[in-house]
Amino acid sequence: MIKITDLKVSELFIFKEQSYTGRLNVVYKDHGVEFHELTDEQRNALMEDVATTAKAIAKVFNPDKINYGSFSDKLSHLHFHIVPKYADGYGFGSVFEMFPNRVTLTDEEYENIIEKIKAVL
Repeated sequence: MIKITDLKVSELFIFKEQSYTGRLNVVYKDHGVEFHELTDEQRNALMEDVATTAKAIAKVFNPDKINYGSFSDKLSHLHFHIVPKYADGYGFGSVFEMFPNRVTLTDEEYENIIEKIKAVL
């Protein structure tokens, strides 16, 4: 992943595998915490970061749908995958694959996405 910026209680990253153009990760800043262990205030702040990220993706990429996922058995770092999906794109109509390993961008292409996201945050 490549860090984009800090949000309220998390860090925002671009996911290097870009089969889902504009896929980002919102990573909670505190380690070793489960979602259900967050206080109401912490949970609401994290979900605000997730919503802020989704709004940025919607503005920059105009996807047909945005999927949200929080998966991990071995990584003790709470995070959400924010996955834009497109009606004519990869995996539309099915559950997103974590690592389809289909699309890797150039450094310049990653930087272009990062700049577009930063501009609307």
